[in-house]
Amino acid sequence: MARDRWKPVERELRKTVGPLIAGVDEVGRGPLAGPVVACAVIMPPDVRAIAGVDDSKRLSAAERSRLAVKIRERAVAIGVGAASVREIDRVNIYHATVVAMRRALARLSVVPNHVLIDGKPFRTLETPHTAIVGGDDACYTIACASIIAKVTRDRVMHALASRYPNYRWERNVGYSTLAHLEGLAAHGVTPHHRRSFIPVRQLTLDFGVSSSAELDLATLSSLLDAAAASETDDTLPAT
Repeated sequence: MARDRWKPVERELRKTVGPLIAGVDEVGRGPLAGPVVACAVIMPPDVRAIAGVDDSKRLSAAERSRLAVKIRERAVAIGVGAASVREIDRVNIYHATVVAMRRALARLSVVPNHVLIDGKPFRTLETPHTAIVGGDDACYTIACASIIAKVTRDRVMHALASRYPNYRWERNVGYSTLAHLEGLAAHGVTPHHRRSFIPVRQLTLDFGVSSSAELDLATLSSLLDAAAASETDDTLPAT
């Protein structure tokens, strides 16, 4: 039997602050490579929850892709934002996550009555919000955001994998698997590796990156758009 993901937090908030609740989640705080991606989703308050929606980590790649299409079809509004590797290295992953969340919220086409965020409160986010530890497991809107964020980031990493095949990003999406570490040891770092992350710094003496080699925000934005446009493509490799 499917869990009633509208209860209790979202249901109570709709009574007190209004019907439009934005769930926000991020993906990619832990990898050695690639951006951190955040998503904000407002689901319609008067429509039944989509069957199968869950914390993205509990779902297979095929399930996430299928559900992402349904979420996009049904959502009142979706905003996706990201922070680049350069930003992660410059301000640290915590603040880069806040940057990605701000961008996701700014790209919502509808202003929510309230915002729910997975995890602990972000003091620097500025947008009033309720933080829920384990929110992607307890709140439907956050779970929807986690799925869109995960599918989007995976597709960005799949696209980068075709340019940098030695690190198996099509399989590990930038996380520190054995294949990824072997690729680092054999081929060094790319412009898309987070040089502020210790395992990467230990494998190279060259800590500088040419600005021309960075994945700039315009390129990152185009990759995010391409990822969203390709969500009906089920031929990408599983992660």
